[in-house]
Amino acid sequence: MNLYPHQEKALEESKGLSRVAYYWDMGLGKTFAGGEKLKQLGANVNLVVCQKSKVQDWMDHLTKYYSYPGNIESGCYPYSVIDLTKAKRGYFSDDESFITDGASLLAGQRIYVINYDLIWRRKEILNLKNFTLLLDESSLIQNGTAQRSKFILKLNPLNVILLSGTPVSGKYENLWTQIHLLGWPISEQLYNTQYVNWEKAETEEGLIFRRVNPENPYKNVDRLKSKLREHGAFFLKTEECFELPEQNFIPVYVPATKEYKHFRKEKVVMVNGETLVGDHVFKERLYSRQLCGQYNPAKIQAFGDLLESTKDRLIVFYNFNEELNRLEWEAEKRFRPISMINGTIKDLTAYENQSDSVTFVQYQAGAMGLNLQKANKVIYFTLTDKSELFEQSKKRIHRIGQNKPCFYYLLICPHSVEEKILATLEQRRDYTDELFKECEI
Repeated sequence: MNLYPHQEKALEESKGLSRVAYYWDMGLGKTFAGGEKLKQLGANVNLVVCQKSKVQDWMDHLTKYYSYPGNIESGCYPYSVIDLTKAKRGYFSDDESFITDGASLLAGQRIYVINYDLIWRRKEILNLKNFTLLLDESSLIQNGTAQRSKFILKLNPLNVILLSGTPVSGKYENLWTQIHLLGWPISEQLYNTQYVNWEKAETEEGLIFRRVNPENPYKNVDRLKSKLREHGAFFLKTEECFELPEQNFIPVYVPATKEYKHFRKEKVVMVNGETLVGDHVFKERLYSRQLCGQYNPAKIQAFGDLLESTKDRLIVFYNFNEELNRLEWEAEKRFRPISMINGTIKDLTAYENQSDSVTFVQYQAGAMGLNLQKANKVIYFTLTDKSELFEQSKKRIHRIGQNKPCFYYLLICPHSVEEKILATLEQRRDYTDELFKECEI
């Protein structure tokens, strides 16, 4: 395996560490660095946890580079690479051997691969000992109350490797779970006291709750950055390693509908024969977003106009299934070949083979990990409100191998919830970027 200089440097600098985080910008080859670090640590048992959509990618990568006969000539015992998502019964015997069809694997080094949504259902994994834990996209455990996070924090790994380009989505209050895995001995309560400015706030209904101060959310940031690096966090931006083409962000403003304005005022509206009632803060926000997207004919038309303007490959990010139905129809009307990635479909045939293809990507299913640099144009039909997904989505085309300028078209309804979402995403990006900067203390 031929590594880039920045990968070799990071592996050398982290050689003596058993717990590391490679917080690298998307596209810098975290998978290769993580795999080599796992091999460097040399544990007989290894557990790789990733997104569901990335299980096969990790299986292919690990099998190619670390299983028989890939590294037998190097003098290392080849790894058995095992997909835990496909096992139908029993996982580990008392000696931690993987069991399948009643027969244990031969003694040797093993790498188990499983996804975040499944791991907490596999209680047998808690029996693992003296193993290396590798979390791909470790930002997915930042919610400490989620089942996946609570389960992973119960594990007792000997070594830890964290990989992420957006470790906390700009929210430092969600960093403690990864800090804990890195071995920084600070309690969650003390961490929140020292680094986060909390305040009391009140809802319209008079309920008191705690929130991060929106004007001055964090404190002692340089100390935080220093402590992260002290405990094995390595931060790296693309521009420190490669000169990639320019990124160009082009807002396409589309007027909000009268139904949107009515809904914002009255919290109820009839649209396309359906009554939308914003009787809860979450419903109000959801319907406001949908009224800016799938229920906005002007935005559908603006998307169609963008399709008409180019025959280049296009990547289109969307949120909801109904959005996809309408967007797909617009593409079909123009006889554009279609590829699709969402919770049920992953088909990149048209993307791979046809230069005028349109690839529809649902944020949750495809914003992370995909290599789509055959395209250099992205359309954001609607925005995600998750900073990590938005930042990662940009890097699907802006990565190693891209040699054309990249263009991002953001369809935005001015003076709407979409402008507020975009402003928040930009703020969160700034806080994330701050972690990547060198400490001043």
